[in-house]
Amino acid sequence: MSDINIRITGRAGRITLTRPKALNAMTYDMCLAIEAALDSWARDDAVALVVIDAEGERAFCSGGDIAELYETGTKGDYGYGRQFWADEYRLNNKIFQYPKPVVSFMQGFTMGGGVGIGCHGSHRIVGESSQIAMPECGIGLVPDVGGTFILAKAPGRLGAYLGTTATRLGPDDAIFAGFADVFMPESTWPEIIGKLENTGDASEIKGETPPAGDLRNQMPEIDRHFAGDSLAAVTSSLQNADTDFAKDALKKLSRVSPLSAACTIEIIHRLRDSGPTMANALDLEYRFTYRAMEHGDFLEGIRAAIIDKDRNPQWQHADGIVPPAAISDMLHPLGADAVKL
Repeated sequence: MSDINIRITGRAGRITLTRPKALNAMTYDMCLAIEAALDSWARDDAVALVVIDAEGERAFCSGGDIAELYETGTKGDYGYGRQFWADEYRLNNKIFQYPKPVVSFMQGFTMGGGVGIGCHGSHRIVGESSQIAMPECGIGLVPDVGGTFILAKAPGRLGAYLGTTATRLGPDDAIFAGFADVFMPESTWPEIIGKLENTGDASEIKGETPPAGDLRNQMPEIDRHFAGDSLAAVTSSLQNADTDFAKDALKKLSRVSPLSAACTIEIIHRLRDSGPTMANALDLEYRFTYRAMEHGDFLEGIRAAIIDKDRNPQWQHADGIVPPAAISDMLHPLGADAVKL
């Protein structure tokens, strides 16, 4: 497959995304190919660990390839998207539970679906160009691919802030928020990958101190304004604060689907209250994505951002007031249609 290079080199199972011109956006076929490789290597004693990386300087993986989702969804075919998300989430869970070390090298953009394959392994490496984000609310989804699991475990109220505002994280902030483990200068990556291939020993990975990020200094305001249990409470708190942080957060929230943001806050609260697990996170995420085309803002979000590119989505609940019943409808259990991991 020209979009991905899967092979065994030395003691390492190697997965390299090879769509640099498309910012290594992950297609359905790539998702299935990665899962097949992981299944095979889990039983192969010759493979000591898995290394996932990507070609190009701009992105590890900018997300899922959503053009096909839009094309099928606008024709009233919701089954394709539901199957894609179910299979993708199964892969995300498989990486999280994998019995061997999974080492990811995440340069440039790592967003959405890229988080799903890069941020659930045992050794998550970022470099100086790394920019990690969960921008799904901006296209009418919620942070998914297990992203809400990471957000629910983030310090304080950071998860709600990152999940609703799509704030991008440099290397230090990504480590602080729980999306990455270590910083290594990108010039050293070829050498360490070579060592991993030769030895199969993940203890070869030794991080350095990254350049300081912004989040630690912003935590008092994040905790104050994102402590509410609803989008309305968060928005009200920000509107009553005359600070640069509050103005920036409000501007970011103004761009996203209110329904998506409200459901994101609800998902994170549920996970925090119950003790976050990957399985529960993926289950809640799938409840939303299963309904996102038919009842949510997903198709309108893609139209405005990708198809027509007018950047003027006509969201439901555009006044920012999302009734509790609307949240409940999107997150109600799916019964027999629940995601199978």
